Amino acid sequence: MSSRNVRATTAGVLFIVATVAPLLTAPLLGSLLDGDGFLSGVAAHQTRLQVAGLLLIVTALSIPAIAIALYPVLRKHAAGMALGSVAFRLIEGVFMALSAVGVLVLVSMSDQLVTGGTTSAAAGSSANLVRDLRDSAGVVSGLAFCTGATLYYVVFYRSRLIPRWLSGWGLVGTGLGFLSELLVLFQVIGALSGPQMALNIPIGIQDPSAIPAACFRSTG
Repeated sequence: MSSRNVRATTAGVLFIVATVAPLLTAPLLGSLLDGDGFLSGVAAHQTRLQVAGLLLIVTALSIPAIAIALYPVLRKHAAGMALGSVAFRLIEGVFMALSAVGVLVLVSMSDQLVTGGTTSAAAGSSANLVRDLRDSAGVVSGLAFCTGATLYYVVFYRSRLIPRWLSGWGLVGTGLGFLSELLVLFQVIGALSGPQMALNIPIGIQDPSAIPAACFRSTG
């Protein structure tokens, strides 16, 4: 298999992993981290949340690997933007990992602090803080993704590694994704809410098909 095919296959597999894992995570988390006194619900569904945390870690590891797989393709056309996309995808992966750690910390806290199905006020405040930090890490991760993805779609548009309409779709998708993260940041909509998921549908559909194609069309 040629190096070009290896890059395309690797990028495709990584994008599938990075797409499917979060889709599986969302229903596992559901509304378990919503509202006051949520730690009792966490205590009752520890295994479910541990699986969600594991899937988030898998996502966090696959994200920078995507950037590394794309770098040999992008640097031939715009080395600076290629390096920038790697940097932002690394930031995305780090904050995604922090979000995963937040979920696992909440599981640990629920095991220690919930007694008799109730949670003390002090324990509830600590849990709320961890949840807020976890949500904030998720927002930063999303903003980093949109920035890094925008950089490589600009390169795709200029180089025609993929059809320009597909690159344009990617730029629109990352713009909508960036908007969704800002709306979550300013608490206009909730994290993993219907509006946020809807705004991320265009980029979610587009990414797994565009990136392997770009690798196949690259030379060398």
